[in-house]
Amino acid sequence: APRVRSDRDEPRIPAWAKIGAVFVLLGGGVALLLFGTSASDAFVYSKLVNEVMSEPDRYVGRELRVEGQLQEGSVEFENQPSCEHRFVLAREGLQMAVRFPRCVVPDTFRDDMPMDVVVQGQLQTDGTFLANQVIPRCPSKYEMRERQQNGEEMPHSAVPAGETS
Repeated sequence: APRVRSDRDEPRIPAWAKIGAVFVLLGGGVALLLFGTSASDAFVYSKLVNEVMSEPDRYVGRELRVEGQLQEGSVEFENQPSCEHRFVLAREGLQMAVRFPRCVVPDTFRDDMPMDVVVQGQLQTDGTFLANQVIPRCPSKYEMRERQQNGEEMPHSAVPAGETS
């Protein structure tokens, strides 16, 4: 007589083996995420202008976030052949020329008053910094109040004159 197969004839995989397989797959996925990109692409270094410009060869081509003081009168805008803002950041006597190939910058980005600016992007072989993000560091409301008392104008996001807290 022919033998009828049942589920009991199939070899069963023990529960511990199934759980182990899940952990191996999860571990492999995590390893792929961690090591699938090179370390230089996975991290953004935060540096000051003087750190980058004192050893520029060390930072060429790396994704960086660089902070410096926007140099008064250095902002230029060109719209031909495409939009680009150019400006200079400085710190401790060293300067870095920045190119930002976008038509629009944040409203508080202005070079008519001292302002710290953070740019993110890559240092090019010619020594210019190609930014993909510009972040003006606005003074606190207390710093702004002091500047107003000294007769300085304020950016639109600062505390209006006469307001107290």
